[in-house]
Amino acid sequence: MAILTITEILALVIVSLYLGFIFSGLITTRIKTAYDYMHKRRFDPRDFWFAVLVASPGVILHELAHKFVGMAFGLNAIFIPFYNNLTTLMIAGFSIVLKLIASPFMLIVPGFVSISGDITPQVSAITALAGPLVNLTLWVGAIYLLKKKKNLKRKTAAALALTALINKWLFIFNMLPLPPLDGSKVLFGLMQTIF
Repeated sequence: MAILTITEILALVIVSLYLGFIFSGLITTRIKTAYDYMHKRRFDPRDFWFAVLVASPGVILHELAHKFVGMAFGLNAIFIPFYNNLTTLMIAGFSIVLKLIASPFMLIVPGFVSISGDITPQVSAITALAGPLVNLTLWVGAIYLLKKKKNLKRKTAAALALTALINKWLFIFNMLPLPPLDGSKVLFGLMQTIF
């Protein structure tokens, strides 16, 4: 079995572009002017690529952690992008509409990892926890680099600060014990193991 299929690699690229679109304008490399605030819908390719660079790693590495940990336990794990599932496609479409109307509310649904096989409650909890642990590592790592490294370039410091912020919220949100979030899978797996 291949670690990543060509279909999954293509899906991860498409998801990265989707995230860049959703975050562009919110994540910017430049100081906004009065013109920018009057023309919020103006597309800037620099902001788009910077958003891809800053927002995608936390989401992509989160999903890949689920996949690789599941595979390490001998499970069948496949990344399903948002456009291959009706529910996630509808939510992603709604997030694009929110972006187009310049809503202050943001919703992202990149996809999920479908895991099948002989899965125990402990393995389910460990596999679910793998993704948020990636976000926690990126969050703490970015903060550490910001505090430890002096004289960072403005763009590098901005990328690290935004990486910390995005991954903090990805970690907190995904650890909520609400189905279908990872936190509920971790909690239910632990409860089934203990009781």
